[in-house]
Amino acid sequence: MPNKHENVTMFQFFEWYTPADHMHWIRLKEQASLLSTLGLTAIWVPPPTKGSSPYDVGYAVYDLWDMGEFDQKGTLPTKYGTKDELKAAIDECKKYGIQVYFDAVLNHKASGDETEVFKAVAVADDDRTQEIEAPHDITAWTKFTFPGRKGKYSDFEWNYTHFSGTDWDAKEKRSAVFRIEGENKSFSDDVDSENGNFDYLMCCNIDYKHPDVVAETERWAMWCVNEFGIDGLRIDALKHISAGFIAHLLDHVRKESNNPDFFAVGEYWKQDVNDLDSHLETDSNIHLFDVPLHYNFARAGKEGPSFDMRTIFDGSLVQSTPQSAVTFIDNHDTQPYQALESFVEPWFKPLAAALICLRFDGFPCIFYGDFYGIEAKSSKEPHTAIPGRKEMFSRMLLARKEFAYGDQDDYFDHTNCVGWVRHGDEHHPKGLAVVMSNSHAKGNKRMNVGAHRAGQVWVDMMGYWQDPVTIKEDGSAKFYCHSGSVSLWVEKEEGKSWITVEESSPEEKEKHQREEDDARAHADDQSESEEEETKEFEAEHPELPKPLDTWDHLLKEDEPQR
Repeated sequence: MPNKHENVTMFQFFEWYTPADHMHWIRLKEQASLLSTLGLTAIWVPPPTKGSSPYDVGYAVYDLWDMGEFDQKGTLPTKYGTKDELKAAIDECKKYGIQVYFDAVLNHKASGDETEVFKAVAVADDDRTQEIEAPHDITAWTKFTFPGRKGKYSDFEWNYTHFSGTDWDAKEKRSAVFRIEGENKSFSDDVDSENGNFDYLMCCNIDYKHPDVVAETERWAMWCVNEFGIDGLRIDALKHISAGFIAHLLDHVRKESNNPDFFAVGEYWKQDVNDLDSHLETDSNIHLFDVPLHYNFARAGKEGPSFDMRTIFDGSLVQSTPQSAVTFIDNHDTQPYQALESFVEPWFKPLAAALICLRFDGFPCIFYGDFYGIEAKSSKEPHTAIPGRKEMFSRMLLARKEFAYGDQDDYFDHTNCVGWVRHGDEHHPKGLAVVMSNSHAKGNKRMNVGAHRAGQVWVDMMGYWQDPVTIKEDGSAKFYCHSGSVSLWVEKEEGKSWITVEESSPEEKEKHQREEDDARAHADDQSESEEEETKEFEAEHPELPKPLDTWDHLLKEDEPQR
């Protein structure tokens, strides 16, 4: 059970190709104990609401009140399971002190039950403020009656007056961005200004200027709190929703639930941190995912040694507004074959994990696909499967849980080799030293962990660097890492050894041995710079460590049943 003195860490418990086997809530229940042991304190679950098909990931939302309870859109369970299984999984998470956040898709609705005829005007796709034709009647699927639910939980039915836009004229079989005409009808002003006005994203765009829509959404949010005991929301497509409405909704939930700490994080997908900070000026009571930092990681992975590691946090939210930043490496949208594909290179994942998990600032979120692996896109494309890195991420999470506390000293003074020290606190006094290299040369940093630790022997808890180091009288030591790698240095404990978390190729093992032999030979050198083995970086950066061939090699008894 986590306590108030431990670090908080979020886990995104799904990826885009999670099997549509209705077993995912059961997997979550099975994994709650393990995730708690690793220090996970919050779980972000996929949209639990009924989508437009049995295979829907949850973002083509049909009925917010159907969590896998009613026979609608060709299925009773959602892709992930039934309502009862969801409740059981949440109860299991609560048993281990893990908070649960629902992924709330509030921007639009999909797959209406009936068509309606109403006036609308087509607007330019790249400038929604510009009408491209005169208003006229269209026929659209904007009536939602939810016949399978029959009014249980809510008898509210949706029609075109509850939406501000749609994208399909069923009569003309024509696709366009249609703004719905009518009294007080317009796109919201307090949304992102991309494309002139980015209120409209897809499907039937919800109009939060309509008081009945606001009241219905308030009722649903409180039902989620009271029915399931959730602790927060991950709000999808935040830049497309009225900022004023979201601020109002969160205030309402916090007040009505008597929980001022009810958590919310929004997906505001912009690479410019100024856009994120501008949104936080309008609503400071929400967290945002650090999208700019993700793109820094993606660029660093592709550029290899030419990327200046001193700049890894430049332009990031965790640098400008750390109290509001949820840091992450990848997610369901950035994984291969998805809309925002920008997957971080495998060799850089351990470095990125250390950068989000082991520093003072930010609320880190670990991706299911990185941890357990990504499924094949289809049975016809098994090569698209990507193995998980459970062992590596588990070790990073344990380092965060046990050692990453207290004051922080940065050593960001070299283009390819950076490090930092965490000095510990009264509840976790042992401390931690981190050093990483993004070049083809090993890295080293002389860092000071405190004179009170003089004489201590420290080891790399990742098991990558085999030789220990001894802390000098002044509290300093030269801490090492292998090329394209990261090492986490902690005090050696009697009877405990840190075996390496992942297997390298024979060629890499040989290179690592040479690097350690060379470091041993130059252990007394006073140079503080990274020792270079090559003058030019001509080859592409190797994938370190060597990836496993298939996801099946990672299966253990404590992993989700397939």
